[in-house]
Parts: sequence; structure tokens; C-alpha cells
Amino acid sequence: MGEGTLGLIDWLQKAEPYYKKSVPRIKRWLAEVVGYFEQRTTKVIVEVINHSLKLLKRSGFGFRNFNNFETRALLF
Repeated sequence: MGEGTLGLIDWLQKAEPYYKKSVPRIKRWLAEVVGYFEQRTTKVIVEVINHSLKLLKRSGFGFRNFNNFETRALLF
């Protein structure tokens, strides 16, 4: 763990009496928050792919079989 992570954990312990709703939420997502600041990675790409597939699924009622849907999905 980095120095910033340890500082955040220390701050969360001190802030818990003041931010009763926020601190548990931050603790629950701590790995993701730390991952973003350490590696600058997010799940945006996965979310874009999921959104595109859902959109394709909604508009794909005219596909005659699954192979047509699969081919179209792989073109994204």
C-alpha cells in the first residue's frame, strides 16, 4: 500500500463520526478508488461495450437467428 492509501484509511477512521453515510460507502469502494489513483484505470471501456450490446439487443428484434446478432455484436 502506498503512503496516500494509508493516509486515506487514517482519515476515514477519523472522519467516521462526522460522515456516517459517506465513510462506509468509501470503504466499500476503497479498492476501486485506490486503483484509479494508482493506475488511472476505470471500467469505462467495459461500460461502453455493455451499453452498445444492450442497444444492439433492443434494436435486434428483427434478427432471424442468434448468428446474425453475434455477427453484428462482433462488429462493435
